[in-house]
Amino acid sequence: MGEQLSPEEKYHLITRNLQEVLGEDKLKSILQERELKVYWGTATTGKPHVAYFVPMSKIADFLKAGCEVTILFADLHAYLDNMKAPWELLELRTQYYEQVIKAMLESIGVPLDKLKFIKGTDYQLSREYTLDVYRLSSMVTEHDAKKAGAEVVKQVEHPLLSGLLYPGLQALDEEYLKVDAQFGGVDQRKIFTLAEKYLPSLGYAKRIHMMNPMVPGLTGGKMSSSEEESKIDLLDKKEEVKKKLKKAFCEPGNVQNNGVLSFVKHVLFPLNSEFVIKRDPKWGGDKVYTVHEEVEKDFAEELIHPGDLKASVEVALNKLLDPIRKKFESPELRKLTNTAYPDPSKNKGATKGNPKNLEEDDVVPSRLDIRVGKVISVERHPDADSLYLEKIDVGEAEPRTVVSGLVAYVPQEELQDRLVVLLCNLKPQKMRGVESQAMLLCASIEGDPRRVEPLDPPEGSSPGERVFVEGYEAGKSDDELKPKKKVFEKLQVDLKISGECVAQWREKDLMTKLGQITCKTLKGGNIS
Repeated sequence: MGEQLSPEEKYHLITRNLQEVLGEDKLKSILQERELKVYWGTATTGKPHVAYFVPMSKIADFLKAGCEVTILFADLHAYLDNMKAPWELLELRTQYYEQVIKAMLESIGVPLDKLKFIKGTDYQLSREYTLDVYRLSSMVTEHDAKKAGAEVVKQVEHPLLSGLLYPGLQALDEEYLKVDAQFGGVDQRKIFTLAEKYLPSLGYAKRIHMMNPMVPGLTGGKMSSSEEESKIDLLDKKEEVKKKLKKAFCEPGNVQNNGVLSFVKHVLFPLNSEFVIKRDPKWGGDKVYTVHEEVEKDFAEELIHPGDLKASVEVALNKLLDPIRKKFESPELRKLTNTAYPDPSKNKGATKGNPKNLEEDDVVPSRLDIRVGKVISVERHPDADSLYLEKIDVGEAEPRTVVSGLVAYVPQEELQDRLVVLLCNLKPQKMRGVESQAMLLCASIEGDPRRVEPLDPPEGSSPGERVFVEGYEAGKSDDELKPKKKVFEKLQVDLKISGECVAQWREKDLMTKLGQITCKTLKGGNIS
């Protein structure tokens, strides 16, 4: 790829739409002799959004120009940036980034065999790299480190030492990845100049730095993972894309800070070499643009209505997002997404890298201690025909005694030696004089006591294995649920059986590490 291009043509492809290049002469010199080696890094913190198509389209340019491209998943940097990604989520988020960025590149037709992917922790924990961090720390002043990270590292009132280390590590990456150039946003310019200043002091070469402009978000400012309304997530549904584009800042005739127009310039044109404005025939019908400046000119002169621009971008954007959404429909990637980015209603302390016990008022499913059990024995209660007594192995030294009325119409032989699902942290209570030490969870149909089925763990499960709600794996269960708080009762309202007979809470699957919790036939049933 790129071998048929002249050095001048390669230079044009590599630098088009960039805001700035530091080291242009060196870039031209290398292109006269060989292919350029370049890397782009991303800290694995918030979820990638559609603005990531901007660097992806440049990576496509680099490949067309014959460059050797490395993509760095900067997991250690993610932690250093004010602990935006806690240790316990770093690996999961790195896996998510790798999958979603590969899906993005595939959606724009970039061949993955031409790329190299690497994690920061694959080499940043080595003895040599660590010693260079110390060497660099003995040279870089606090002022220079703070200044370098001012636009990249999250700024807080009392900054942590980790944020001061961040720019130096990014500089060292250039040497350890053995590249000629680093590519990034113009917001990283101060880190790039720090690298140019200090790497030669360590005996390492000064690299080329290529910078993209910052593309405005939908609200007119920077597109940010932390500002929900400013960005479109790569997995947003079509209805959500439409809703966010409809709200986007796109003032008639205003081409400044216009995120919709910028997306056309920096993503759609480089990828497609044209852009089609779709509109009703009474307003002139569809118009094909092959030069971006003409789109800007017509918009500035109000010959393109903001509504038509948004609708046209919506069509083009959904074409890019469709293959990504499809890939992430798989159970494995859905699970990865939910575990890497748990529901924000969960324990907020965990997002700061300091997991804490959930507050008693946070009613989330991770507070339930649900486990796989195996029925050892089952018999009728001596004082009530409608109650079964069961000894159930839940991976503890002694089996638990469970008293259940729900399964009164299930033949005893169907329960013997069966794998079941138990809620194990309810306060024990006596039922007709016998203490019940857990609750057997069943699917049931309201108003029909004969239609009951114990929930089934995945085949191959073992007694004691934890059952969790997808996306709530990391939470800690209560030692004992306090009856007055009614935690289970509040959660139970949203426990249902799906149309595929999968146990769910608010449409998120109940699972073990081996797969989904199911029932045999009671679609749409309740769980109790």
